[in-house]
Amino acid sequence: MNDADTDADSTDRLLLQRMAAGDRTALSVLYRSYHGRLSRFLSRLTRRADIIEEVINDCLWITWQKAGSFHGDSRVSTWIMGIAYRCGLKALRQHGSEPVDEDSIPEDRIPSHDPDEDRELRDWLGKGMDRLTADQRVVIELVYGVGHTLDDVAVIMQCPVGTVKARLFHARVKLRNVLPGLAGATSVSRENVP
Repeated sequence: MNDADTDADSTDRLLLQRMAAGDRTALSVLYRSYHGRLSRFLSRLTRRADIIEEVINDCLWITWQKAGSFHGDSRVSTWIMGIAYRCGLKALRQHGSEPVDEDSIPEDRIPSHDPDEDRELRDWLGKGMDRLTADQRVVIELVYGVGHTLDDVAVIMQCPVGTVKARLFHARVKLRNVLPGLAGATSVSRENVP
């Protein structure tokens, strides 16, 4: 963990302590801090903005309720992403995962680290990600989008690290095979695909 991650985790731990004492302002701060990350992460499970918002609210409600039971076995972000993952799976079982046209999702629900990012590239990668299973999309997002370690992802997804590695491997192979066809090219050099 680098210094920025350590500082962020320390801040998150303080917010959890304040939340455990009933501080609603701490919940508001945590909500604003995590909303974008959770939205991006959950967009890998479903494209339905209504489900994404419902899951974010459920996740942070559970975080509020369980703030005092956080033991510190992982980073706070790992704990919260795990809650969001489980809430997302539950919501998909309840609502189904029928696809919604991506154009109906507000632009701010398709987060980007770079506001000037090329939309064509994002669309191309999005189409490639759509070819993956939900578990593969989640692993790709957690590792490459959010920056979690494989150990963190195993905690979030409640599975062995070996399973995470296998999902990541198969996701990368599938992307390597489908992205060139989606781009209209016959081959892409290995360096250009995760």
